[in-house]
Amino acid sequence: MPLNMNREVFITCAVTGSGSTQDRSPHVPRTPREIADSAIAAARAGAAVVHCHVRDPETGAPSRKPELYREVTERIRASETDVVLNLTAGMGGDLVFGTPEDPLPLQAGTDMIGASARLAHVADCLPEICTLDCGTMNFAEADYVMTNTPGMLQAMGRMITELGVRPEIEAFDTGHLWLARKLVDEGVLDSPALVQLCMGIPWGAPDDLNTFMAMVNNVPPDWHWSAFSIGRNEMPYVAASVLAGGNVRVGLEDNLWLSRGELASNEALVARAVTIVEALGARVIGPQEVRERLSLTKRAPR
Repeated sequence: MPLNMNREVFITCAVTGSGSTQDRSPHVPRTPREIADSAIAAARAGAAVVHCHVRDPETGAPSRKPELYREVTERIRASETDVVLNLTAGMGGDLVFGTPEDPLPLQAGTDMIGASARLAHVADCLPEICTLDCGTMNFAEADYVMTNTPGMLQAMGRMITELGVRPEIEAFDTGHLWLARKLVDEGVLDSPALVQLCMGIPWGAPDDLNTFMAMVNNVPPDWHWSAFSIGRNEMPYVAASVLAGGNVRVGLEDNLWLSRGELASNEALVARAVTIVEALGARVIGPQEVRERLSLTKRAPR
């Protein structure tokens, strides 16, 4: 197949995530101030988009408290650094089963809420983008299942569209892209859609290049997309995504290391991605160009 390299690339920085990484690196931000400061530093290093979760300020455990999202949002917007704000809407669909012989009752860590509650912080903060995990999948951790039923996705998709926020479809396997196309065909989501291809996350799509190209080839040609992989393959996927025609994502949500034995910061990961993109002969674009490309609306919270 011919090379379809993207010559104008935007970088997303996934600042902190919701994984259990808070005690594995001192650079993983916990408090709203730390998350906002890390997002601003990443933007100054070249990220046009920052993707933010929030954490309990004391323990570092993942949280979905709207007041934490509000503080992060206000701190980023009050800074002198322009950046596109992307908030997660992925929490609130977690099932943790018991043993194979006794799967019920559900175990600690289960967190199941309704569509409106999952989007409460999005409605409050009105980011330019929020994520929509477009499918259900097993995760590596024991008997944890991330659940996003078609009905839930239809409801959340309609709410996001009505809020005027751009959904970023998180696709962990080819079937998630199939469902995303159905949501667009039904008018639940607008076209052209925005997709993030999430590679190498057990037990979704593995991050070998054949599977990656199968994912790319299932994205409609007029849609916008980015891709990432986790751990040691984070930086190789910067190059792979650009060469395949996409944009890129890096950040401490996906990888804690800059090199063997050297813990990363978000800004260092973004700076490394900028170097790779520019070495390939592409240009890194900024937040205003991203807004124009994706038809985003920058607004103050309600």
